[in-house]
Amino acid sequence: MQFVAFERAKQGTGASRRLRNSGKTPGIVYGGTGEAKLIELDHNALWHALKKEAFHATILDMELNGQTSKVLLRDYQMHPYKQLVLHIDFQRVEANTTLHMKVPLHYSGEQDSEAVKTDKCLVNHVVNEIEVACIPANLPEFISVDLSGLKKGVSLHVNDITLPNGVKVITHGKPNPVLVSVTAPAEEVEAAPAAPAAEAPAKGKGKK
Repeated sequence: MQFVAFERAKQGTGASRRLRNSGKTPGIVYGGTGEAKLIELDHNALWHALKKEAFHATILDMELNGQTSKVLLRDYQMHPYKQLVLHIDFQRVEANTTLHMKVPLHYSGEQDSEAVKTDKCLVNHVVNEIEVACIPANLPEFISVDLSGLKKGVSLHVNDITLPNGVKVITHGKPNPVLVSVTAPAEEVEAAPAAPAAEAPAKGKGKK
């Protein structure tokens, strides 16, 4: 995915405010072998780009001063209530550098699984993205996860999915975290009928 950035010379609160008023978004690109550069982007183009999943999870081609470099979106700040991108950060990437990125999971097939189709289980997507480590060339836009094999009471873990070549999951100390849980539907429990009260023994008539 490609976008165009322009170099900016001025920085500071006032300069950034003037940029935003003119339909631009201030930003910065850093990392790699080059120095950090102050940049600006067209706000409308950036606003639409941020709505695309690929803009957040893939290597981007940034055109700046007639040259194209590989970058990753690292951070952006939004206005608290306006539809306005206040600032954006990009990081340059080198071909042989290992990246740590969060990649979205695309689930499919759960409606065809035994757990849903036959047993009417509830399927909960516990995790919708995972952190991976890989070189830029191996970074996937997303990871597809087939849920057609789900069974009642059996959760899907990280070790159950197939990763693209050259991609390793980072679990931060959790050996095999749950991605998808499968639970039986809630059933109404019928209240057991109350036991009849014991009859009091009849009082015998005493002899006079």
